[in-house]
Amino acid sequence: MMNIEVAKTAGFCFGVERAIKKVYEQVQNAQNKPIYTYGPIIHNEYVVNELERKGVKVIDDYEELVSLEKGTVVIRSHGVSKEIYDMLKRKENVTIIDATCPFVLKIHDIVEKQSKEGYHIIVIGDKDHPEVEGIRGWCEGNDVTIINSREEAENFLLKSPKKICIVAQTTYNKKKFKEFVEIISKMDYYIKSMCTICSATKERQDEAREIASRADAMIVIGGKHSSNTQKLFEICKKECANTYYIQTLDDLDLSNFESTNNVGITAGASTPKKIIEEVQRNVR
Repeated sequence: MMNIEVAKTAGFCFGVERAIKKVYEQVQNAQNKPIYTYGPIIHNEYVVNELERKGVKVIDDYEELVSLEKGTVVIRSHGVSKEIYDMLKRKENVTIIDATCPFVLKIHDIVEKQSKEGYHIIVIGDKDHPEVEGIRGWCEGNDVTIINSREEAENFLLKSPKKICIVAQTTYNKKKFKEFVEIISKMDYYIKSMCTICSATKERQDEAREIASRADAMIVIGGKHSSNTQKLFEICKKECANTYYIQTLDDLDLSNFESTNNVGITAGASTPKKIIEEVQRNVR
């Protein structure tokens, strides 16, 4: 008899659920007013396509956002830069619905305050991730460095000694964050370090690691562009060689599990419960 263990933390996190709820509220109260999200509301094609069928358009291009004359713009959970936020506020016929995750807003407040006080900001995270791009945009004078590898941490250098404030992308690997902070702390700077990794992210990663360590096969479900799902996959792969990264059931070869006794399942913060249940049901 196959045993399947599904992580209790799998699926939507608080910030994502809140953002999606805000979009659906706008859909219900639209009154023929166009609705947009700046970038996909979450990194999950299933959800984005479903919202598109309900009339929610994704704006990916900054210039298109600038030229927008009317409608409702939902700022996704990743947040945006101060420049974008202020630009939207100046538009008379555009309504802003701010669905930025409160944990991300907290980082915006930290970097804005600390950079105004003369700190150089280091963000531990992926420079191409929209959350990190948004955080960068709240640093006074763009006095910021993004670090995403041990090598970048070791090579970090400021031309003139400054105070440094270190924060993290909310979905970052906590072990890597600590490692990079330790490297930078050995340098001759005054450092203020703030671990801004969301507690739900840590719980999700810890539970995934634990389940994968006792599984014969592990399934990680999430969008291919989802940063937190990619990190879950890395963590699980270290514990269980037979780890599969999928977006939906269609990506999974069920024959791989025919002689498997213990299967673990986890999912990223942008994965709907419906997809998790479908995978669980079919693997069983």
